Amino acid sequence: MSDESGNAIELLDCAPTADSFLDEVLRGLGRPQKSLPCKYFYDERGSALFERICELEEYYPTRTEVAIMRAHLPEMADLLGPGCMIVEYGSGNGMKIRLLLDHLKDPAAYVPVEISREHLLRAAAALSRDYPRLDVLPVCADFTGRFDLPRGKRPVARRIGFFPGSTIGNFTREEAAGLLGRISAVLGEGGGLLIGVDLKKDKAVLEAAYNDSLGVTRDFNLNILENINRTLGAGFRIDRFGHRAFYDDALGRIEMHLVSLEDQTVRVGGVEFSFAEGETIHTENSHKYSLEDFAGIAAEGGFAVRRVWTDPDRLFSVQHLTAESG
Repeated sequence: MSDESGNAIELLDCAPTADSFLDEVLRGLGRPQKSLPCKYFYDERGSALFERICELEEYYPTRTEVAIMRAHLPEMADLLGPGCMIVEYGSGNGMKIRLLLDHLKDPAAYVPVEISREHLLRAAAALSRDYPRLDVLPVCADFTGRFDLPRGKRPVARRIGFFPGSTIGNFTREEAAGLLGRISAVLGEGGGLLIGVDLKKDKAVLEAAYNDSLGVTRDFNLNILENINRTLGAGFRIDRFGHRAFYDDALGRIEMHLVSLEDQTVRVGGVEFSFAEGETIHTENSHKYSLEDFAGIAAEGGFAVRRVWTDPDRLFSVQHLTAESG
């Protein structure tokens, strides 16, 4: 693929195979509490729906994170330093990286890592067109797994991870620390990470953000079933499932579920799964943190928190972490 100026975009394709997708779905649906991996929200339609979610009035994280970044970009850029390779985990449409790129001094390369191939290629082509001196090296992959970084054309002073949106909240504490450990290994000695971390707040604010009045989050949640139908030839009847999202005080997280609206049986990959009316499929967690909680998770993953920026209402934070040696 090329951008509009004719520059070639070389994709490193490490996307999950249909077989691995099927294995994960069968394993999740076979548990006592049925579940599905939230990474499979993000096919092309799911990625577009998530962009709409980010613009919703109830959904505070995106606009709050962007406001924090805009207020502190010069300081962030100074901390990240010149000549860096930026590796973005879950790059989406590339909107937030543009804020950084406009302030960084001579970045050596940008590596967007995204599971939705077509979404990734469009965003990479647009960035390559708009930043012609930047080496854009897209990787289609599940960023929670292991993948190699592509080699750029220019020497790299240090590797910087960019992980906005509080996607880290999708994981349990153990999973989050493990993922941060893998990111630390990829970034190597001297590496840094700029990460969005959602903070604990009023339950009503949290639940409104995941139960929007327009039903976009509902459609996003249901789209995981449509993706399974399209990719794996499964037999989910989308109209027989509903959306539920609630905050669990004890676990400090929003949980998203799909609720069976009736007794039913669904076939996936030749295997039948029975659903009772009211039974749920757990599709996503979104953990909310205190600053102290997250500092502990970062330390378990091999990072030290060096700088924290928040909005005036302390709804959200952007944090600069550095990889600890040893």
